[in-house]
Amino acid sequence: MATAPPQPLSDHDLATVDRYWRAANYLAVGQIYLLANPLLTEPLSPDHIKPRLLGHWGTSPGLNLVYAHLNRVISARDLNAIHITGPGHGGPATVACCWLDGSYSEVYRDVPRDGAGMARLFRQFSFPGGVPSHVAPETPGSIHEGGELGYSLSHAYGAAFDNPDLLVAAIVGDGEAETGPLATGWHGNKFLDPVHDGAVLPILHLNGYKIANPTVLARMPQRELDDLLRGYGHDPLHVSGDDPRDVHQQLAAALDTALDRIAAHQQEARSRGSAAATRPCWPMIVLRTPKGWTGPREVDGQPVENTWRSHQVPLSGLRENPEHLEQLAAWLRSYRPEELFDEHGRPRPEVLGHVPSGDRRLGSNPHANGGRLLRSLPLPDIRRYAVEVIKPGATLHEPTRVLGALLRDVLRATDERRDFRVFGPDETASNRLQDVYEASGKGWQEEILPVDENLARDGRVLEMLSEHNCQGWLEGYLLTGRHGLFSSYEAFIHIVTSMANQHAKWLKVSRELPWRMPIASLNYLLTSHVWRQDHNGFSHQDPGFIDHMVNKDPHTIRVYLPPDTNSLLAVAQQTLDTRDRINIVAAGKQPSFDWLPVEDAIHHVHRGVSVWDWAGTDTGQEPDVVLAAAGDVPTMEVMAAASLLRAFLPKLAVRVVNVVDLMRLLPPRDHPSGLPDSAYEAVFTTDKPVIFAYHGYPWLIHRMTYRRAGHDNLHVRGYKEEGTTTTPFDMVVRNDMDRYRLVMDVIDRVPGLALTAIAVRQRMNDKRTEHHAYIREYGEDLPEVRNWSWT
Repeated sequence: MATAPPQPLSDHDLATVDRYWRAANYLAVGQIYLLANPLLTEPLSPDHIKPRLLGHWGTSPGLNLVYAHLNRVISARDLNAIHITGPGHGGPATVACCWLDGSYSEVYRDVPRDGAGMARLFRQFSFPGGVPSHVAPETPGSIHEGGELGYSLSHAYGAAFDNPDLLVAAIVGDGEAETGPLATGWHGNKFLDPVHDGAVLPILHLNGYKIANPTVLARMPQRELDDLLRGYGHDPLHVSGDDPRDVHQQLAAALDTALDRIAAHQQEARSRGSAAATRPCWPMIVLRTPKGWTGPREVDGQPVENTWRSHQVPLSGLRENPEHLEQLAAWLRSYRPEELFDEHGRPRPEVLGHVPSGDRRLGSNPHANGGRLLRSLPLPDIRRYAVEVIKPGATLHEPTRVLGALLRDVLRATDERRDFRVFGPDETASNRLQDVYEASGKGWQEEILPVDENLARDGRVLEMLSEHNCQGWLEGYLLTGRHGLFSSYEAFIHIVTSMANQHAKWLKVSRELPWRMPIASLNYLLTSHVWRQDHNGFSHQDPGFIDHMVNKDPHTIRVYLPPDTNSLLAVAQQTLDTRDRINIVAAGKQPSFDWLPVEDAIHHVHRGVSVWDWAGTDTGQEPDVVLAAAGDVPTMEVMAAASLLRAFLPKLAVRVVNVVDLMRLLPPRDHPSGLPDSAYEAVFTTDKPVIFAYHGYPWLIHRMTYRRAGHDNLHVRGYKEEGTTTTPFDMVVRNDMDRYRLVMDVIDRVPGLALTAIAVRQRMNDKRTEHHAYIREYGEDLPEVRNWSWT
C-alpha cells in the first residue's frame, strides 16, 4: 500500500505561505511592467506600462517560493538565517519579499509598505535613478551580487565559517550550476567545521532553462544527478511539481527534514568536539518547478511557461499590442491581489502570518549587513617583529616569512572571537607564511593521515586549490562582519579578477548607502611575484592584476609595493584593519635587502612616497636626475644603479625616490590619497629626467602621471612581457630594468652626459653582454650581481 506524502502544513499554514507567495509574485510582475496603477484600481492602459521592459521573470516564482517557506521555518524555530540568491537576475523576487516583510521600507523610508510605496517600488525597478534588476547592495538582506553567476556557494560557506548559530540558505540556479566556480563551490562542505561553524543549506533550483537553452543538471536523469550530489557529499531531498498546494507541502517537509538533520549533525559534533567529530553528510534540497511558473502559459501561440521564453519578459510590446496588455492584466489578477492587499495597498495580516520579527527577518538580519557586527582587529605592535637594520642594504630577510609571524599572532589574538582567517590556494607555506600554523592548523574535514601536516578540524587557515573558492569564502566572511587575508601567487590572482570586480562594485555602491555599515577590507598579498619566478618560467610571470584593479573606484583601491621587510610590516599595520577597501600588497618571499629601520619604514608607508636622501647625492642642491623605484626588485636595481653612478659619475647630483603607496602618484582629483601637485613636484621636480623602475607594466605609471608637470621627462622601466626560465638578474635584464640599463638611461637623458660619459655607457652595455654569456655558461648570475650589497 502506497504511503501518503507528508503533509506538514495545516490548512492555515498552507494558506498563509501561499498568500505570501502570491503576493511576492504579484509584486515581482509589477516591478517588471508597471509604471503606475499598482493595485489595478482602474483598467490597465498603455500609460501604465514602462516604456522599456527590463528584468527577469523566469526565476522569480521559485525564489519567492523559497523565501516564503524560509519565513515559516525561521519563525517556527527562531532561526538565525540569511539567504543567498544565486540565480542572476532574481532582483524582482528578493526586493518584493523584503518589501513584504517590512525590511525594505525601514531602510528606504520613501518606499513605505502601502499603495504609494508599492507604486514607487514598481517605478524604480530597472528605471533611471532606481534599482538594478539583480540582487545588489541596494537589496536589504543580501551579501551576494547577482549580476555574475557562480559564487553563491562559496559566499555561503564564507558566511557560515565561525558563525556557529547561523543558517545560510544558498539558492543555486541551474544555469549558475554550469559555471566552474560553482562546480568547485560544492566542496565547501569539506571545510565546514560542524562545531565552530554554522550550516549551509544548498537549494538547487532546477527550472530547466537558461536564456535560450536547457540546463545541464535539469536534463540529467534523477539517479545520475543524485549520484553527482552525493559524490559532492550531500544528501539530496527532492521537491518537484507544478501544483502549488502539493509543492508547498513537499517543500515544507523537505525544509523540516533538512533542518532537523542539520541540528542533529551539529549537536552530535558539538558533544564530541572538533577533534573527534567527523564530516556530516549535509542535507540539500533539489527544487524542480516550472520556469516562469504562474506566468503566461502561451503568448502568440508559442508556449512560454516552463520554457526558455519565460526567462526575461514574457510579454513584450504592451503599449502597442492590446492583446498582450490584456494578458498582463489577467496575469496580475490571477494572483487575486484584493485578497493580499487592503484598500490602502498594505499587505493583509493573513499574508504576513509567517514573517519573522525584527532582526530575524531575512531582509534585516545583521549578518547580511556585516558592518553591524564588525569589531576592530587586535593588531600587535609591529616593532616586535621588525628586523634590525644597522646599515641599509647590508642584511637580507624574507619579507613574507617575517609577516607570517605577525599573522600568527593576529590569529592567536582572535582565537576566542574567531573573526580572522587566512585564505590561499595551497600556497601558504610556499609563500613563507607557515608560522601561522603555530596558531591554527589548516581547516580540513576529510580523512587525516599520519603523513599529513598541520591539518585541523577547527583550523582557521583555509587552503584549496581553487582561487574562486578562496576569494568567495573571504568575501562571504568579510560581508558578514569578519576580517581576513588572501595570499596568492601574483600571476594567478588573475583567476579571480572578475570576482574582484564584483566586490569592488559592491563596496562602491555600499559606501553610497547610509544604512550599509562599512566592512573590513579585502586584503590581497601577492607574492611569488613576477621578478622571482625565474625558476617557474614565463607562465608564472604576470604583474597585471594591479593594472586592472586601479581602474576601479578610487575610494576603494589601494596598491602597496613595500621595498623591504619592515616596510611590509608597516603596510600590514596600515591595511589589515581598514574598512571598505581592496588593499593589494605585492611583496617578495625570497631573501631581499633590508633598507629601512622600522621607524623609518612606518614613516615611509605613511608618506607613501619618500626621498631616500641617504641613498642620493643631491643633498642641498637640485638633482640632475631622479631615480625612482616602486617594488622590492626595482628598488634593488635602482640602489645598485645609484651606487654605480656614485662610483663612475661622482659629480652627478642623483635623487633617489621610493614609492610604496602607488596611488599617491595620482592627482588628488583622481584619488583621495593622491599627492598634491606641489608635493609631487617637490619630489620628482618639473624639469629633471626621472628614471622610474616599476614592479609591473611600465605604461601604468605613465597613465597615472600623464597630467603631472614634468611627465615628458618621465621614463619608466618595468615588465614588458619578456620572460622565461632563467636567472633572477636575467629577468630584469630581459625587461631592460637592470642596474646597467638604468645607468645608461641616466646618461641618455641628462643633458650633456651623452658626450661626456660615453665611456661609462659603453662599460654598462658591455656588462649586459658579459651577463648574457656568463649565465649561459654557468647557469647563475655574475658574481658581482650575486654578491652585491649597498655601500
